Amino acid sequence: MKTIAATEFKARCLRVIRQMSTDREPVTITNRGRPVAVLSPLPRMDDRPLIGALRGSVLSFDDPFSPAVEPSDWSANK
Repeated sequence: MKTIAATEFKARCLRVIRQMSTDREPVTITNRGRPVAVLSPLPRMDDRPLIGALRGSVLSFDDPFSPAVEPSDWSANK
């Protein structure tokens, strides 16, 4: 894991972020030699579109328009 002083990070923050996004290595930010923060890259997202991403994931359903529970079980009916 890379380490960088807070003052250096402040001066070069965009460069550090760009480098981290390419090498995917977290960066520890220190203040007077003590770690104060860790900057880590987000997990890579698939390039698949969201629409249709769950297609085929429903195993079965009986009646999609029926209530999930009986109306007598609702607390508002009591």
